[in-house]
Amino acid sequence: MTEYPPPPPQSPQPPYAPQPMSQSDERLWATLAHAGVILFGFIPPLIIWLVFRERSAFVNDQAKEALNWSILMAIASFVGAITTIAIIGFVILPLVGIAVLVFGILAAIAANKGEQYRYPFNWRIIK
Repeated sequence: MTEYPPPPPQSPQPPYAPQPMSQSDERLWATLAHAGVILFGFIPPLIIWLVFRERSAFVNDQAKEALNWSILMAIASFVGAITTIAIIGFVILPLVGIAVLVFGILAAIAANKGEQYRYPFNWRIIK
């Protein structure tokens, strides 16, 4: 009768599975998702949401909120650019810029504290 060696120990998770994030990492990536909208539009929250949505519920929620906000602001900027022909766009575009800056800073500060932030007006396209 031949004896077989014992099976190798099983690791709790495969090395390619998403690893949970620490609270400081969650706050960092949520803050970057909100602050990224100010400088680069919808690209930072989109990348952060796609990469980290399975690793942290907090980052998933805040990146989606920032992504929805940036999509709404992109639409408002487009409308403002089109309506510059009728002069009203010259009012809309600065208001959009001010809203992105002010609410982006407020959202980044709240996310850095670990608080969930909701923009006062947002079109939640991505759920």
